[in-house]
Amino acid sequence: MPRENRKRGKKHKKKAEEVAEVHQDDTQYTEEQEVNEAGPSWIVPARDTSVIDQNAPFGYVDAEVKAYFRTVDIQIREWQETRPEVEEDADVDPNEDRRLFFVAALEEMSGKEKQLATDPDCSTILERMIHSMDDFVRRVFMDRLSGSFEQLSKHRFASHVCQTLLTVAADTIARETRGIFPPTPESQEEGELRTLTQLVLDACEELLPTLSSLVLDPFASHVIRALLSLLAPDILGSPEDSNGGGRPGAFALRSKKSAAWKARQGSMKSVFVENDAQVQKTSRKMPKEFRSAASKFVSTLREQLGENEVRALAANQVASPVLQMMLELEAAYGQSDAPGSLMDHVLVGLITLIHENPNATAPEADYLVTLLRDPTASHLLETLVRRSPDRVFDLLWQTYFVGKLARLAVHPVANFVVARAFERLNSAQLDAALPEVQGAAGKIVKNARTGVLRALVDRAATLHDHAPGVLELIATAFDLSSDEDKKLFVPCILRLKPLAEYKRAVEAARKAAEEPQDEEPKHKRRKTEDPLEPSIQGAVLLQSMLCLPSPHVNIVLDSLQAMGVDGLIEMAHHAVSSRVLDAVLESPTVAHKDKRKLVMTFLGHYHRLVDDRIGSRVGERCWAFADPYLKEKIARSVMPYEHALAGSAFGKFFARHLALHVLQRDPERWKSMQSAAKAPSAPAAQPVPSTKAPVAHSQASQSKAAQVQERKTAAPAAAASDASGSESEAEDVSPKKAKGKRKGGQPQDEIDALFDATLGKKVKKAELASAAKEVAEPKGDAVEKVKKVKEKSKGKSKKRKEREEGEDEVDKDLKDVLGAIRAAPKEDKGPKKKRAH
Repeated sequence: MPRENRKRGKKHKKKAEEVAEVHQDDTQYTEEQEVNEAGPSWIVPARDTSVIDQNAPFGYVDAEVKAYFRTVDIQIREWQETRPEVEEDADVDPNEDRRLFFVAALEEMSGKEKQLATDPDCSTILERMIHSMDDFVRRVFMDRLSGSFEQLSKHRFASHVCQTLLTVAADTIARETRGIFPPTPESQEEGELRTLTQLVLDACEELLPTLSSLVLDPFASHVIRALLSLLAPDILGSPEDSNGGGRPGAFALRSKKSAAWKARQGSMKSVFVENDAQVQKTSRKMPKEFRSAASKFVSTLREQLGENEVRALAANQVASPVLQMMLELEAAYGQSDAPGSLMDHVLVGLITLIHENPNATAPEADYLVTLLRDPTASHLLETLVRRSPDRVFDLLWQTYFVGKLARLAVHPVANFVVARAFERLNSAQLDAALPEVQGAAGKIVKNARTGVLRALVDRAATLHDHAPGVLELIATAFDLSSDEDKKLFVPCILRLKPLAEYKRAVEAARKAAEEPQDEEPKHKRRKTEDPLEPSIQGAVLLQSMLCLPSPHVNIVLDSLQAMGVDGLIEMAHHAVSSRVLDAVLESPTVAHKDKRKLVMTFLGHYHRLVDDRIGSRVGERCWAFADPYLKEKIARSVMPYEHALAGSAFGKFFARHLALHVLQRDPERWKSMQSAAKAPSAPAAQPVPSTKAPVAHSQASQSKAAQVQERKTAAPAAAASDASGSESEAEDVSPKKAKGKRKGGQPQDEIDALFDATLGKKVKKAELASAAKEVAEPKGDAVEKVKKVKEKSKGKSKKRKEREEGEDEVDKDLKDVLGAIRAAPKEDKGPKKKRAH
């Protein structure tokens, strides 16, 4: 019996009469069924072949074929997780075995593409293989799917294969646009193979007649998203970015459930070396036909759906993201500001009203009021607010936002739409909105709706106006009225707590630290929430405030200085709050002297700052910003703690970056190294810029370049100086200073002084090496080596020429020993004696 038909309670046994009635009913049903059937009961009717199995519309995959592709999946997954081994022999292709294996799998797949795509197990294997296909194989694979794209897009498993194929096709189409085509095979028995560009256009023509139904399909809608992103990557974002990129106009192509499932499948990339180097996304150019194809999608959806049907898509979880992409395309192509457009339908005829009467006022529509508070449709309204024409936005702002900001800014859903609307306000609208939000400032902080405050700060920074009013609004929200209270501006905002609540949290934390705590086993300890834990919303708000013009940013800088060194170090050791210190060094509106003041605040405490996973990153940023003079101050302040940092898991990298051994032995050479690293005009030492995001300020870019350059040049130069003699060091840095290095009155190194006192100043290092070898070698060989050493030391030019060709092993051994002795810490003698006891 089905579960829904069961009844609770005790089971009662049926009486004999009830059982007889049941058997009688079954007998009557059987007799009626036999009467209705034509022919004897032993004849089995044939299966209706007209009915298509929706789970396998193209047939089921044989068990042997499925087992073979499981082995293919295991092998490809192993290759994708480990990088291919490249052999030293240039004549041998390192991927020959993999290529043969992959070709065999493709031959087995030939003719079964649609069956494998609809199989629950093999569809994932196809997705994995698509990443390793070359351009020609991708064209063949998509050509085999042509004609059934509509049916495959609606399938539960095949839709993911289509989506992956469209995502990867961007590289091939970009190459075809530049005129790069793969070589075609000699046999042309099956006719001419279309290019992938033409195959995508044909797929669009195949899907356009049923577009209105595909938009509402839970599987086909994701294929439509991937197809639109392929047609217009400059508007909708690159199809490879499954998370949307976090920028306006970029959309997630996969749902959260689908993205999580795909992440569990492991790495999906090419198994061949040459395909690992992907085409740069910025250099991609899509064909001109793609623009007209994307525009045709918008016009087709407008023709197939009426006004009410378009509005119904807004609240649909499946169709709403597709409608957002259509609105983006319509606005980008200049088709939205016309009566009867998709945007006009969603805005309940606002565009038509403005075209008929530009000075008309629109009544408030219940439909748009519902969109403001709906979790799904509010995303669509954000797109409308961001992409609507200026006069349409002004009417939308006046009708649905003015007079309601205090209530909408606190709403859990509508506050996102309000924040998006703040990004388009002009100076007069922003001036009128500030007093309205002022009344709900406390509730905004209490409910953590800081996106509204951040949008106000960003808009004030863009307009270069109303910054004092925005800062006053934020100070009011956190109850920071007096100048003394504003010293706690950063701690209060970072914790999203008003002043009184923050002071109570600090007092409670102090009392909890003083009270003795009962030691409990680890398995019984519960992680309690720290009320003083920095919040991401507060850190983002502070970073936005650091972009305000110079006089108004001082409220954040003064509060940072009031925190003291201990507070700044604690702030730098947290993953969230450390971003605020990064923003101080990177902000274009913060004065250079204020940045320098922050860097100098850590002087004497850099050993504490960098002895942490997060703090070491902040220390490197401070080092990258500093000029050579300030770098020397930082390095000398770290010198007493050199051994402590050498034993630190994170501080050792910062100490190695400073090259303290070079500074101790030769300060002038160290300064010249830092000056060369800081100077952006040095062509030989200038690194190739490879930053992921452009730096707005020139000083920040120079500090970034100096940081990368010092990592590449300072460390190798320091290592070379340790392993070479004093003459080779002078030649690498400055040949003019090398001649008088020991004659200029500079103090000698302790090792040199020791050798001079023992062997005499006239004994050269090469001769010393040969003399040391005489003890272990026969005298005849030793004499010959001494003669060779004397011949080398006759002329400096000859010596330099022989050094370029390669020195003898004796000289190398001695220089390695001397370099190791110099690099060794000088204070290690005491502890070694203690350990010996």
